[in-house]
Amino acid sequence: MILDAGTTTVSTSGTEQQLSNTANRVLWLKAKALAANSGIAYLGVSDVSTTNGYELSAGNEIEINFREIGGSVAFSSIYVDVASNGDKVSWAVILEG
Repeated sequence: MILDAGTTTVSTSGTEQQLSNTANRVLWLKAKALAANSGIAYLGVSDVSTTNGYELSAGNEIEINFREIGGSVAFSSIYVDVASNGDKVSWAVILEG
């Protein structure tokens, strides 16, 4: 297993951004909208937008244990968008590998 962590910045609201372009499969994910964000962050897949995604207000986080529910997803399939230019999402993952 591989532990990875980072921060993804979305420069322009309405432009989805991959958390990572790696094809490794995610077993566990925690994502958090930075406390300094001025708007809502949205987590989802390639069609995520400011009207379609899991909402994370500043300081809020989500944890998903894919392994516990019987599977995994490609890390490259997870995206984020934001309502305010320059907002960020930090993340940590455990990957197969």
